[in-house]
Amino acid sequence: MKLPKTAHTGRPWRIHEIAPDFRVEDVWAFRTPGAGPDDFPAMLDALRAAGGLAGEQPPLVRFLFAVRWRLGALFGWDGSEAGLDGRVRSLCDRLPDDLRGPQVGAEVPNTPFTTVYELRDECANELANKTVHTIMHLGWVPADSGGYELRMAALVKSNGLFGRLYMAGIAPFRYLVIYPALTRKWERAWRDHRPPHRQA
Repeated sequence: MKLPKTAHTGRPWRIHEIAPDFRVEDVWAFRTPGAGPDDFPAMLDALRAAGGLAGEQPPLVRFLFAVRWRLGALFGWDGSEAGLDGRVRSLCDRLPDDLRGPQVGAEVPNTPFTTVYELRDECANELANKTVHTIMHLGWVPADSGGYELRMAALVKSNGLFGRLYMAGIAPFRYLVIYPALTRKWERAWRDHRPPHRQA
């Protein structure tokens, strides 16, 4: 479910101090029935077990990603010189000491992202290419209907006019195809996952 940007900016996430120069692009909510305040690590485990952003996806989603990676290869959007510590510095360089852990800078399995930090109720992952430097922020918040739910915010720093045009061009695909498919996949991942402390 799409949420207003204030659903992210109004909460005291640590990412605000790390990336104040990034713009909030999208905020999305994912239902996690029966979740409690300490279940964020279980949700992350569920996402990893389900293949993250990869794994089983509808044909249209697979087609769109295939087109994107093909264009990236053709025009050199995704080369190392356009990525982290190439075109831009990693956000890991901005971390205060209390956010530095063994997972900092590690690749996030089955995604093009790397980890910036991970806490008990939020985490941030980043990627960069010739179009944008972006953060996928995941947070764990009380749901209006009771319990807890997962929130995802996409934070973006576009690479000039080209990056802004790119983000505007893919917006309809994000809202009409990518996010709805991601919602089905991630909510199903929670339903299928049984945290150890909930097993009978």
